[in-house]
Amino acid sequence: MRIDFHGSPEPTLGVEWELALVDRRSRDLRNDAAHLFARAKARLPDPGRVHKELLQNTVEVVTGICRTVPEAMADLRRTLEVVVPAGDDLGIDLFGAGTHPFADWSGQQLTEGHRYAELINRTQWWGRQMLIWGVHVHVGLPERDRVLPVLNSLLNHYPHLQALSASSPIWSGVDTGYASNRALMFQQLPTAGLPFQFETWPEFESFVGDQLTTGVIDELSEVRWDLRPAPHLGTLENRVCDGVSTFTDLAALTALTHCLVVDLDTRLARGEQLPTMPPWHVQENKWRAARYGLDAIVILDADSHEELITDDLARLVARLEPVAERLGCAAELASVLDVPARGASYQRQRRVAEATGGDLVAVVDSVVQELRADLDG
Repeated sequence: MRIDFHGSPEPTLGVEWELALVDRRSRDLRNDAAHLFARAKARLPDPGRVHKELLQNTVEVVTGICRTVPEAMADLRRTLEVVVPAGDDLGIDLFGAGTHPFADWSGQQLTEGHRYAELINRTQWWGRQMLIWGVHVHVGLPERDRVLPVLNSLLNHYPHLQALSASSPIWSGVDTGYASNRALMFQQLPTAGLPFQFETWPEFESFVGDQLTTGVIDELSEVRWDLRPAPHLGTLENRVCDGVSTFTDLAALTALTHCLVVDLDTRLARGEQLPTMPPWHVQENKWRAARYGLDAIVILDADSHEELITDDLARLVARLEPVAERLGCAAELASVLDVPARGASYQRQRRVAEATGGDLVAVVDSVVQELRADLDG
């Protein structure tokens, strides 16, 4: 099974932002993506900037190929400045979080298409439960044989990305006790979750060949790992993050991803052996970040050293500052440390729920208003 990686000569960026559609009055999910698309696409210079997803309660807003984080954020803003008014016409607001706090999965409608129908047919109850939204960040890499070593080392920073973005604490009306319930929900799909740590590209090709031969997948895109190569784009794709509600949070996460990938690739190109951890540490870190968010004590290395994630984040941001300067995202990387200071989304949602006596409509209101305030600002 040969898989050609169409390398990117520059560390380009692409961002995909999934947003739920909620009713302006009830704050429940609305299965009106088709109507929203029709209105938005008629007004967009590039209709390809909005995509359909598995369920009709979701819109995905995507960038073109960008060189910097500010360019990517400006690209997304231009699209949302069209999509949000289109939603206004329909009484729909955009909701940016990993899960909706009280929506009923049984009332959601599947987007038309054989691929989506087959996914639900195969995965049944778990597939129908997937009321989850995330952010995907692509970073261009130049050489096929550097992709997997960079991916394996990036797994050391999985919990940082998960904890910073965690925004799915409440599920079906109940506080789960997790910062990111989405992270553990999504991995129930048979090809989702943590990637295997392959050492070479031929090992990856062999894996994909086995998956195709045995009918696990019909095409490469059905490998839905949290971190995965995107060979047709020449990128490494970070799919770790929960959905976000502001450009501020999105820019911070995008900058951190961009800097981490470029730093690791640069070090590998210089001949450095990149640090990795055994799969059992990576798996434990994912669970800790999903459970405790920014209060997680994470495993740092293969020697089992541990530290509070926010302490390690401060050191990580400081180390990446020169990379951020070169990539034109110094301010956005620095804003990573603002997330613990003001509270991640899961913490902000819980504060609203506590202040309102558990009013989950108020929680949805707060998330919606964060995006609107960011757009207005």
